[in-house]
Amino acid sequence: MNVFISGGCKNGKSYYAQRRAKAMADKSGKPLYYIATMIPHDDEDRARIKRHLSEREGWGFETIEQGKNITGIFDDDNIDKSGVFLLDSVTALLENEMFERDGRMDSEAPRRVKDHLVRFAEITGNTVFVSDYIYSDAFMYSETVEMYREGLAGIDRALACLCDAVTEISAGGEEDWK
Repeated sequence: MNVFISGGCKNGKSYYAQRRAKAMADKSGKPLYYIATMIPHDDEDRARIKRHLSEREGWGFETIEQGKNITGIFDDDNIDKSGVFLLDSVTALLENEMFERDGRMDSEAPRRVKDHLVRFAEITGNTVFVSDYIYSDAFMYSETVEMYREGLAGIDRALACLCDAVTEISAGGEEDWK
């Protein structure tokens, strides 16, 4: 079962996703993988990573750091493609693929990331995808930010259509849409 989880930043999506992936792995008896896509840029990022590692401790996750080229994890023969995967997060993955440290922007990244994530879901059949809902602002951002938001929206729509279940996390509450 592929699952798509979305919601506001810092609303408990990751913890919810961890519980969901763990339950899927326990039910299937398959290995449990956590694909960490965040490439830390500051102390806040490092603190979030530390908190997430602490929350997963003892749950049986094998952590895979993969900030770009998400389907590249399948180049590792030790990865069981039939396992249960938690990919946290789509938002960070797109950021990493779209924006280079030197300031360059890859405008093709949203299409490529969407294609890779759809392929990832098709290969595994057991992935929990986590993404941030960043679309409700009425404020207009720069052209670059709007391109990112539009790209993420397209990726999220594709995953929501493909996944068997779609859940929104907001203020600690859960709303199942599919």
